Amino acid sequence: MEHVVIRHILSGLFSFTLAFCLIPLMSRLAKRWDILDHPDGSIKIHKVAVPYLGGLAIYISFIVSLIIFYPLKNILWLIIGVSLLLILGLLDDLKVFSPFKKFLGQLVAVACFLKGGITLKESFFSTGFNTFASGFWMLLVINAFNLVDVMDGLSSILSITASLSFFIIALLLGNYSLSILLLIFVAPILAFFYFNKPPAKIYLGDSGALFIGGFLAAIPLFFSWSINAIYGFLVPIIILGLPLLEVSTLILIRTFKKIPFYQGSPHHYSIYLRSRGWSDVQVLVFSLVASVFLSTVAILFFLGTLSFKSICILATFFLLFWLYLIFYL
Repeated sequence: MEHVVIRHILSGLFSFTLAFCLIPLMSRLAKRWDILDHPDGSIKIHKVAVPYLGGLAIYISFIVSLIIFYPLKNILWLIIGVSLLLILGLLDDLKVFSPFKKFLGQLVAVACFLKGGITLKESFFSTGFNTFASGFWMLLVINAFNLVDVMDGLSSILSITASLSFFIIALLLGNYSLSILLLIFVAPILAFFYFNKPPAKIYLGDSGALFIGGFLAAIPLFFSWSINAIYGFLVPIIILGLPLLEVSTLILIRTFKKIPFYQGSPHHYSIYLRSRGWSDVQVLVFSLVASVFLSTVAILFFLGTLSFKSICILATFFLLFWLYLIFYL
């Protein structure tokens, strides 16, 4: 057990430190090569151009740490999939792709995940349904994290909360291989948040948003959620509830306003709240509290402390609160 604890500490510290050193370097390179996010007054409402490549620093820290502390052959297809997403996002940062091209790239990455056996493991569903549902789930989460990345620190906060929630569940299950993988992933994002908190000195870029979304889309499929409850597959849905609500709300609003759901628009919940006088810090604190609340509910449900009926009641109240906040307040 002592050996396991040491591996966790060393891998986490190394990944965090490497990212903390790399991020300023990537910021300087982005400025030199003009890989910058320029404000547009609509969705991009920051005051000055901010360098991208924060996601690349996180990715490099993640991969180098894996090489040192983790058996890569066990997660080869996961690495291939997230690497493809990072490259796709990096190319999009350099030269904006059409939504169709980005979607095709995401499909290839998801196909890699599925090729590696990263699918839903609920035995009461058929194999065909599990494959389809897994692919749909991963595309949804990938795009959810890409869409939520419209404000300083927001994507970092949500991905940190989700990663630590899955990390806690892995520890509870005694799956230390998975908990180390999650720690190596979340540590550089913690380092990145220091530079990404308002006012941000560097952004993830599409490369980082797609990479993080791809990892958090795939990682829940490494668990067997039906161990503790027949509806255990709801646990990752609840943990990732805020990004999923973001993408669902955007689709509803854009459809209502006759805007193609894949076209950018300033209808993100963070932009709504800031337009009503909320500060960046208030939006981040709200998002953190809401995300921690959902994760706590999910973990308690996984442990059997909360029943399925209780989950339904809490989900209904949270959804009504969300709709009130976004559409009525």
